[in-house]
Amino acid sequence: MKFTEEHEWLEPNDDHVIVGITPHAAEALGELVFVELPEAGINVSKGDDVVVIESVKAASDILAPLDGEIIEVNEALVENPALVNEDPLGAAWFFKMKLTTPSDMDELMEEDEYKELIG
Repeated sequence: MKFTEEHEWLEPNDDHVIVGITPHAAEALGELVFVELPEAGINVSKGDDVVVIESVKAASDILAPLDGEIIEVNEALVENPALVNEDPLGAAWFFKMKLTTPSDMDELMEEDEYKELIG
């Protein structure tokens, strides 16, 4: 699993990666009440806004961590946004993407580096 400074995690899985937010991010946001997911099949660039989330505290965007194509979204989050607070590293993934350049994953943080960041 790799991590971004925007508190996202990426887990490699065959020819794609699964993307979600970290427990640290979920805790900072508070209870989620709304999730708007992108459509599968769209191409995104690193830094693009791809998911809109709203919590009892604030609204925020989840950014594309790398360049690629969104190949699947987790519709369960639309029905139950609180899942993000309950299981941020598991069932509450946001989307799966096929990376344009898989080696870009090498630029992301390892878990120990991420833990240092959130210190």
